[in-house]
Amino acid sequence: MSVNISSKIKKVTTHVLHEMKLRGEKIAMITAYDYSMARIIDSTGIDIVLVGDSASNVMAGNESTLPITLDQMIYHATSVVKAIDRALVVVDMPFGTYQGNSKEALCSAIRIMKETGAHAIKMEGGAEIIESVNRILSAGIPVMGHLGLMPQSIHKFGTYVVRATKDDEAAKLLKDAHLLEQAGCFAVVLEKIPAKLAEKVASAVRIPVIGIGAGAEVDGQVLVLHDMLGINQDFSPRFLRRYHNLYEEIKGAVQNYTNDIKNKDFPNEREQY
Repeated sequence: MSVNISSKIKKVTTHVLHEMKLRGEKIAMITAYDYSMARIIDSTGIDIVLVGDSASNVMAGNESTLPITLDQMIYHATSVVKAIDRALVVVDMPFGTYQGNSKEALCSAIRIMKETGAHAIKMEGGAEIIESVNRILSAGIPVMGHLGLMPQSIHKFGTYVVRATKDDEAAKLLKDAHLLEQAGCFAVVLEKIPAKLAEKVASAVRIPVIGIGAGAEVDGQVLVLHDMLGINQDFSPRFLRRYHNLYEEIKGAVQNYTNDIKNKDFPNEREQY
């Protein structure tokens, strides 16, 4: 049995991810938004930590990813990077910081890289944002693409249903994947698209393809931490596998703590000075 590349290296880089794809080793990616959780996650051998604009939902309680600001993303990313020794840290460019203005996009990306110490940024879109992608890449900043369901464009589509089920949209997605690869993106995320299409894209491009709701035949998978741990109980798409039910565990622990205080059981004599 061949030894996984990622198990032998001390630091995951874009080059390591490329080698993993070449060898058929799956890439594991998950979100994080704070120091304490990121420190735990990094100790597991995870390959990529995404400081996702999903922080807008799970950390701030917003209905979409749109409200989160660049300053807020920088805050979360700075906290995460401090905890990471091994994983590659990718930061989402928030809505409004790169669409339509490539100079502003570059300034936003530079701020993220300089102020957080992160290793790469992620952007949603293909041909529509390629000028911004090219400008950022020309500055030496690694870019991860994102195609398929694009949460920052939710008001354009009006629904979170599976994307690229029709031939024209599927053809555009494949074309956009090639476009991002040719520009120099080091990887691309495919969200909530048919598994057969995702497999076709992963076979057609040389860069790693990370899926979320895109089937098993891509190069890696990503989930939102709070969804996967069962902290968030309000989101249950087909692609989500819950590995724990922290909602009930945390709720039970806090209820026990509250009861112990009310019953004058906490603190006891051993817990005093």
